[in-house]
Amino acid sequence: VDVPSDLRFIRRLDRDINERGRSVTSVTEQYLVTVRPMHEKFVEPSKQNADILIPGGGHNLQAVRVLSALLQTLPAN
Repeated sequence: VDVPSDLRFIRRLDRDINERGRSVTSVTEQYLVTVRPMHEKFVEPSKQNADILIPGGGHNLQAVRVLSALLQTLPAN
């Protein structure tokens, strides 16, 4: 699932503040120092090896249906 970086940050910020009791400053610092650099180093380059990318953060129903159909053809193990 391919999600724009600003949306990823907003979701992380909301989750970490509301579910983990963190401050805006601590979430932002962690994102800038660790999360974003690691995403750029490991996640972005791995996209070229993906069989399918779903744009739209999981809200792309057509792509989700295609992926669901593909997964149903795979063995259970």
